[in-house]
Amino acid sequence: MSQANPPGRPLLASALGGLGLLAGMALIAEGGRLLPPDPPSIASAQGAGHLKAASHTPTHDARPGQPARKIAEDLIAPPPLDPSGIERIEPRPALGELGLAPRPKTPMPQDWRATLLFGPVATSSAVFEAMGRTVAISGTVDIDPDRTCTFDDTAWPCGQRARAVFNAWLRGRALKCLLPPDADRFAIAAPCALGKQDVGAWLVSNGWAMAVPTGIYGKAEVVARNARMGIFGPPQ
Repeated sequence: MSQANPPGRPLLASALGGLGLLAGMALIAEGGRLLPPDPPSIASAQGAGHLKAASHTPTHDARPGQPARKIAEDLIAPPPLDPSGIERIEPRPALGELGLAPRPKTPMPQDWRATLLFGPVATSSAVFEAMGRTVAISGTVDIDPDRTCTFDDTAWPCGQRARAVFNAWLRGRALKCLLPPDADRFAIAAPCALGKQDVGAWLVSNGWAMAVPTGIYGKAEVVARNARMGIFGPPQ
């Protein structure tokens, strides 16, 4: 026998109360299924004030098209710089010669043309005459034939020796030089080549001419000085 339920108690329901909040969970039998009731609602409780549902209320008035207010601009923005306090320092030297870019060649005027000069004769260590023209090898400093050099307290006529070496190296062979159209009327400094050999590079690297301070043969002169070649070495 089943025990009878006392009168007044509803079937399959339980009531939960607290401060007037009805948040009970009840199960209702319908058609053989157990269905949960609707979610509980928040109601006002007598003597406990009113409970308001939480809402996402913006803290400021966000109007369409209104720019955002900047916060802590003095902390975020970079401080102003005084150009007078900026100091330029020299670049770090290269780790090796492989990382050095080649020095650009001196640009020549477009109307200058390569000209073959036959039978050149050196008049000094970096100046020669050929076919009525006087040409100085550009990028070099000529050694005067009357110059005297000193090595280990020994003086010797390095200027005459430099001219003789230049003549011996030329042996009357034609030089190809970049000359302006009107070079016949005056002496000109121009780059020249003997075959594929740069004349200025040969003279400076062997110590028979010096390099112009801002020229392209500065490194060659340093090598010649360190090796004590040509005018930087002993009498020859």
